[in-house]
Amino acid sequence: MLLWFVVLYLMVSIGIGLYAATRVHNAKDFAVAGRHLPTPVVMATVFATWFGAEAIFGVSATFVKEGLGGVVADPFGSSLCLIIAGIFFSTKLYRLNIITLGDYYRMRYNRTVEVLTTLAIVISYLGWVAAQIKALGLILNFVTDGALSEEAGMILGAAVVLTYTTFGGMFSVAVLDFVQMGVIIGGLLYIASIVADMTGGVAPVIEHASAAGKLDFFPPADPWLWLTFLGAWMTMMLGSIPQQDVFQRITSAKSPRVAIAGSLLGGSIYFVFCFVPMFIAYAATLIDPELFNRLIAEDSQRVLPTLVLQHTPLFAQIIFFGAVISAIMSCSAATLLAPSVSFAENIVRGFFPGMGDHAFLRVMRITIVCFAICVLFYALNSEASIFKMVESAYKVTLAGAFVPLFAGAFWKRATTQGALAAIFGGIGSWLLIELLIGEASLVPPQLIGLCVSMAGMFVGSLLPQWVGHRSPHADPHAALHHQAASETHHASPLHHHQP
Repeated sequence: MLLWFVVLYLMVSIGIGLYAATRVHNAKDFAVAGRHLPTPVVMATVFATWFGAEAIFGVSATFVKEGLGGVVADPFGSSLCLIIAGIFFSTKLYRLNIITLGDYYRMRYNRTVEVLTTLAIVISYLGWVAAQIKALGLILNFVTDGALSEEAGMILGAAVVLTYTTFGGMFSVAVLDFVQMGVIIGGLLYIASIVADMTGGVAPVIEHASAAGKLDFFPPADPWLWLTFLGAWMTMMLGSIPQQDVFQRITSAKSPRVAIAGSLLGGSIYFVFCFVPMFIAYAATLIDPELFNRLIAEDSQRVLPTLVLQHTPLFAQIIFFGAVISAIMSCSAATLLAPSVSFAENIVRGFFPGMGDHAFLRVMRITIVCFAICVLFYALNSEASIFKMVESAYKVTLAGAFVPLFAGAFWKRATTQGALAAIFGGIGSWLLIELLIGEASLVPPQLIGLCVSMAGMFVGSLLPQWVGHRSPHADPHAALHHQAASETHHASPLHHHQP
């Protein structure tokens, strides 16, 4: 019965997604849902996009093993990313009427910066989307009692998500996110209430976790441990800001005010609700210490589904797996769409500036299929945990894309030369240390990359300009608004490429 419910749920999701696809008439509808989404839908899509495999399995498994200090990246860093993006970037970026972050990098700097940052952003999604596909394989393996292997589950899950995302784009993602947010919250709260009954309430679980040192957030007074701690925090908090899925939700809102409210509400709900799967997973160690302590040592990602399958009634299992599949599918669809739109708009379209709207829509859909194949291949061949796959995804954007975005938005003297120095310096130093020293480095490699990127932007912008000189006294955002308005007047809202 559980298996048939999962099959039915997958079919209903495809149906809803394909129905939403009937509202997609052009590339703007596909990429940013026509910029018509109200606050509740923006909030839901922000929450559902981020509340995926890592929030349910990765974060809870890491918390059980390492405590709060181990989950500093997610949810602490990731939720702060959404709040920072909402407060500081949403209004600036929304009014430009663009559909990708790559468009911003081109308008603020030049085509070279656009291509380099877009490639960094697209590469960063490989690990994130692969983590969702890996979790879908894990869930389908569980509900079929091993009849469907994890590898076959990954292929089936990827095919389902690919179907409605390819046809419906952002409209399908937004509608399903709104529906699935209710399933996620209701389902996990119901499971938490059942688990709390088994442990005698919430308080005994919190007291046990506190006595075991799991609620200690900050590391000991060791400078190297603090650097590792801050590196993990900043990787998610800052490295996630120059991400297309965050930008897409801001841009899909019907007004700047809705963009800000949706980001703040979605980020806040995400932070609070991430503690629910942490509570459920840790409660398992009180319910059956022998079984779950063995599982923690072998594969802590299996603690949550094993608890539900072995210690809850069938109805609770249906609710749990429905909530989990909702969360993973929402996240998978959004993170599959975002890099594909970026690649199509900022890499492919640059070589074909005369491409029409329908041709561009076809290119975006082809790109989604190609990216899905790459993600599936990576997921099938990676042995990294779900949490590590997600955490590592943002290192490249922290080192190479964050500083040009931040400096371009808030420092008038930032130049193209400075942006190029920031990109090459940041990514180059990060990769060098990652490859030569790796985990033996006392300072996290991505943190060194961030510092070098900041230095590159500062020095490169103040030195005599050899590349794409921009007057330091001009107001870059006023120029961007003028350029965006001019391009929108003379072309499609999506077609911003200069001759």
